[in-house]
This record gives sequence, C-alpha cells and structure tokens, in this order.
Amino acid sequence: MAPQVVDETAQRLPARRSPDPATPSAGPAAAHVPAPAAPGSAPERTDAELLVAASVLLADAALTARQSGAELTGALFSWRFGLEALKRPGWALAAAVSCTRALTGSGGLGFGANGGVAGELLRMAGNMTYRRPAKVAMAVDAFALRIKAAAVAHPNLDAPAARRLTDAMVAGNRLEAARAMLALIELLGVTRALTTVSPVIMELLALLGLLDENPVNDEFSWVTLAGGVPTTDPLLGLPSSVLGFLNPGPGRAERTEPDPILANVLAGSGNDIVSYVNDIGALGNHGLVLLRRVACADGALRYVLLLPGTGFGRLSNSTPQDLVGAFDGLLRTDTTYTRAVKKLLRRAGVPTGAEIMIVGHSLGGMTAMNLASDVEVCATYRVSHVIAIGSPIDSKRPADHTTRVISLVNKHDVIPGLDGRGPASPHDIPESWVELAWLDESYDYPLSHAPQAYSDALRGEFAHYRDQVNKLISVYDGEVVGNQPYMLRDK
Repeated sequence: MAPQVVDETAQRLPARRSPDPATPSAGPAAAHVPAPAAPGSAPERTDAELLVAASVLLADAALTARQSGAELTGALFSWRFGLEALKRPGWALAAAVSCTRALTGSGGLGFGANGGVAGELLRMAGNMTYRRPAKVAMAVDAFALRIKAAAVAHPNLDAPAARRLTDAMVAGNRLEAARAMLALIELLGVTRALTTVSPVIMELLALLGLLDENPVNDEFSWVTLAGGVPTTDPLLGLPSSVLGFLNPGPGRAERTEPDPILANVLAGSGNDIVSYVNDIGALGNHGLVLLRRVACADGALRYVLLLPGTGFGRLSNSTPQDLVGAFDGLLRTDTTYTRAVKKLLRRAGVPTGAEIMIVGHSLGGMTAMNLASDVEVCATYRVSHVIAIGSPIDSKRPADHTTRVISLVNKHDVIPGLDGRGPASPHDIPESWVELAWLDESYDYPLSHAPQAYSDALRGEFAHYRDQVNKLISVYDGEVVGNQPYMLRDK
C-alpha cells in the first residue's frame, strides 16, 4: 500500500479543535499553544485534551459500574443462588442483603440494577422514579466534560445563551432546556442556533436519553458514551429494525438521459474532486445517480459512481434519497439505497473484478461506505476508493482493508457529527483514513452542508486539500468514455 497521506488536523484529537473564525475572539483557552516539550519528557497537553482525558476516565468508570450492576443483579436473581438459598438460608439472606446494599446504597452503585428481566424491571422503575445511580451520575459528568472540551474550540458554545441550554441539559431540567433552546432560536434564528449546538449534538441527545423518564431509550446514551454505533433512535429508543421496516424497498435502477443542464456540467467534468462535487450537486436529490466509465492513462477501464445525498422535502418519497433512508443508512448497511445501487452495477454490466471509486455527499457518502462494507460487493468488484463529503461515516469500516477512505468535513456542517464522533469525542478514525477538515465562511447549516459550500472551499482557501485528494485518486486520470445517469426507486 502506498504511504498514507493524512492531514495533520485529523491525526490527533486536539489538532481538530481550531478556533471558530465566526467568533471574534476565541479566548485564552482556545489560543493556548503548548510550549515545546523537553527531550525525554511527556508533551504538554492543552485544556481540551485534559478535559477529554478526564471524560474518558469517567466514561470507563460509568461503564464499569453499569457492568458491575448487571453482574450483581444477575447473581442475585440466578437459579443457582436460589438453589443455594434452599441449602444455606442464613448465608443466602446475608448475601442478598449485601448485594441489595451494594445495588441500592448511596455508598454503592446507587440503584444500579440492570440486565435480565428482573434487573431491567428494577432499572425502569428507578428511571421512572427519578433515581440517579452512580453510573448515570458519572456518565453525565463525562458528557459535561466533553461539552466543555468542545467549547474550547467553539467559543459560541460558551456564550451565555448556549451555556444556559447545555447547563440545563446536564442538570436534566428539560423544561429549562426547552426555554433555553427557544431563547437561543429567538436570538440567533433556527439555522444559527442549530449550528451553534451542532458540535455537541450527540452529547445533548445522550443526556436527554439518560435523564428523561423513558426507560427504553437509554441504550443510545450508553453506546454513545462508549463510542459505539447507536442502533436505536435517541428519543423513543426505537431499534434500527424499525427503520428497516419503514424503508423496506427492494430498490430499482433505471437508465435515464441527462437534462441539458446536467449534460453541460458532465461535459466539462474530469478526475478532480471539485468536478465530482459539482457533478453531485447537478444530479440533485431526487433519485439520480451517475455511473462513469474512465479509460485510464495506464490502460485500465475503471468506474466512478457518484451518489447524492438526501432530499429534505418529505420524510419519505419514492426514491432512496429521503429522510427515512438517511436514518436507515446511518444505522444499518443493507438499505434501499445500497440495494438499488447493486442492481445498477449489475444492470450496467460492470465486470467482475472491476475497480470502482465511489464518491458520495451526505447520505451518498454513508451509502458509499455501506457498499464498501458489503462483503458481496467487495467480492464482486474492487472498491479502490471511497470519498465521503459531509457524511457521518466514522463508525463504518470497509470490508476490504485496501480500500482508501477519504472524508471531507466542513466543521460548521452538522451532519458529519451524527455518527457519534463529535469534536470532543475521545475516539478517532483509523490511521489509514484520510480526513480533511476545515472551517470556512459557510457558518450556518444547511448552507455549510451543501455541495456548493464544499466545492467553493476546495477551489478557494483550501485548494491544497483539492490537490491532495486529486493526487490520491490519480489512478483514475484518463478519458471519460461514458456518463450514464440512473434513476433509483424504492420499488
């Protein structure tokens, strides 16, 4: 494999926390630059690093307390314990009292029962009666530290109006949080308010799940705390299988002809990341995708697949590019979008073993990674590159370790953080990935998420990222010998 070319801002967590240019002053904490470490000594860590490190320790303690509660509950209600109680009732009574104290006492786990039928019933009872066990208290503190760490690089989070919201969420005061959110929207407007809280949206959703009275949505919070991939929604606790039920289409792909505007854009396109982003923008969000054939300079015939993102007009429509499909693509890999694309590749006659580069924006980037993680797809074709633009893909992994993953992230964009790896997350991406992240002038969402915002950034101030990506995909340099749009449908 060629040497990895990874942007330095993606390799270490603190380096990704550059001050927000939309804020006049980042403050002393954000401006802090560590002095060079003396030879043989440990490098000095920034305030944000220390906050994240502390949150990791608290998260580990919370998860350990949760596991301890499950083991104690399981032992207390196991049939083996019941059998021993018949033989040694005195011992069993003393053991039961000790376990109960450990599970419910303020000096122990603080009502930390969970796991199994009995444990889950007790957990739900404690949840609905506002009992806050030790594991929840530590988890809340861990999320609070992550929010403080994010505020170092995003000072807007530390403004009074935003801090009122985050403090209310940490305190579990939903009424005050609702008032604070309304005040923030009244002050900044909907889009800027959403952009302001976007760096910690996963932490806020996790806090909501932990501290509300709903006993069935807690799993989202614990998975987020552990840095895993949530498989439930944060509000109702609905599993991903429900989204599969709402998005059951087998997928269909039909050849179509480009309209004059799309044809004009495609006529000037080539193997350039800006061209790909512009092509995706021209395809729109109403079901169109593009399969390109390229006669490459080395004599090989390769394919490029361009996948646009979500159409926000309706929750669900007749194409895979809808909001239901977006949530499905985030939580699952086998979706209507992936099924439709696989049918496209078969219908187009892409030969077995052909090299394919998949470029996607938003939901298209998620779908690109879902296809790359599909063993059947990787056994049939060689997915050489995945380029995700403004996509929450960090929790996904390709089936073929040689697939080069390139992720482009505008830090003002809300969407890439929906995978749980926010600015203050202690978890990072694989070292082999290339993530290029920046802050540009497109502060407000959804402008910051639009393909045009990414295209403008790569043509302007961040043209060096454009050169870096083009170098990584130079094997696809050559003559475009075919541009075939396809219309994807759910059924």
